[in-house]
Amino acid sequence: MSPGPRFRAFLERVSPETHFVVLCHSDADGLAAGAIFTRTLERIGRSVTATVTGKGEGAWTPAVRGQVAASNPGALIVTDLGSRPEPVVPGVPMLLVDHHRPLGVAPNAELITGYGERPTPTSGLLAYWCCEAVADIADLKWIAALSILSDLGDEAEFTLLDEVRRQFRPALLREATTLLNAARRSSSGNARPALDILLRARTPEDIVNSHSPEADYLRACKAEVNAAFTEAKKAAPKFSGPVAIIRMHTPCQVHPLVAQIWRTRLRKYIVMAVNTGFRPGYVHFSARCGPETNLIDFLRANAPADTDEGYGHGHDQASGGALTYAAWNEFVQKLGFGPEMLVVEERVA
Repeated sequence: MSPGPRFRAFLERVSPETHFVVLCHSDADGLAAGAIFTRTLERIGRSVTATVTGKGEGAWTPAVRGQVAASNPGALIVTDLGSRPEPVVPGVPMLLVDHHRPLGVAPNAELITGYGERPTPTSGLLAYWCCEAVADIADLKWIAALSILSDLGDEAEFTLLDEVRRQFRPALLREATTLLNAARRSSSGNARPALDILLRARTPEDIVNSHSPEADYLRACKAEVNAAFTEAKKAAPKFSGPVAIIRMHTPCQVHPLVAQIWRTRLRKYIVMAVNTGFRPGYVHFSARCGPETNLIDFLRANAPADTDEGYGHGHDQASGGALTYAAWNEFVQKLGFGPEMLVVEERVA
């Protein structure tokens, strides 16, 4: 069954008075999906609260679960945050809308996934397909296009993106996407202002050309991230077998950007961009590889003893994780790296 009828069926499972909580990831794809679901539910007269993950958080981290539970959801929509066999809030009907590799589905939950489709639809596009079945949301099509640009780039082969680019300048769409992503990549990792501006924007101009406090915040985040990225690009890779590691130390989430640029240069390697300064007590890394390798399988085969939901999820060729210092040290030793890669109190040993 396609996303639209499945979403309609989920809505019919609960009473019209049910209070929905929409929980989304903090990147532009997750924000787009969260905004589309929230605006659609409001449009059809449903009660809804939207919330977004913070720095180093996932749907199943304790702080997020507590925050969601405090909103007293009668039903929960979780989007762009993966899928697991555990509930986020026990006993609450849950719809997972996602495009990453599924790791299970909780009881009383349903998964709408784009994983395995070619091309793989983003969470924002899946959200649009869900919601257009229950309301006229043609005016929100541009938000789904931002999700495609964020995750798949200009070359993505979806007709919706082509339609939106005929309506809005591609440069405007790219800038709106960059500003939305800048919030989560900043040192604070606070994407709430990005979600708020997307919940009320009528066009991408309302993001790029606005002088609202939220838009000013996004521009400041972009400047901070650009400076951190410029510095991080100066690091040189270190090699062990099929793995290349690029080290950096910054509170900004620029390691996925660094991993992507080095992936184009080191096509035969599993590229890991490693950030020891993103979150105290943890090493965060983003990994990229070519189609000949399944990153999730690779990471699980080399997993240290101490891992949680922040390790080894995502896409087959784009994954990553967060590890405690002890777990990181075990991990890189498994990969054959020497003392130069060990971390003690955020410094190289």
